[in-house]
Amino acid sequence: MMSADQFKAAGLEKLSPEEVQNLNKFLQGFRTETLAKAAKAASIEKLDLIVSSVDGEFTGLKGRTVIRLANGTAWRQANPDDNYKGAGRPGEYVNLPAVIMKKGLFGYKMRIAGTPEFYVTKVQ
Repeated sequence: MMSADQFKAAGLEKLSPEEVQNLNKFLQGFRTETLAKAAKAASIEKLDLIVSSVDGEFTGLKGRTVIRLANGTAWRQANPDDNYKGAGRPGEYVNLPAVIMKKGLFGYKMRIAGTPEFYVTKVQ
């Protein structure tokens, strides 16, 4: 999670490989637990509006992309012709981008931070 310079500046180069591995396990568990709590608190589902975030990385839409949300639901893009890149620079991904969905006359429309709206169907 850190650059080599950040790792050195924090004095972590003094740790043994086993200690670094244990620190990484702790940080990953803490991150996962914190994200799960935050996603649960931030996920709002009222009437025809869903506010959440992507559960993990988002690299864009590629035809029939399935998007898993932090609230536990999964959605597939409905139109295979919708192809959008993520909000990051080319070749990069965006981790945990915000999602807003609203139900309209023709189904649910999803908007992920950095992409235009697109229709989705619920997978689970």
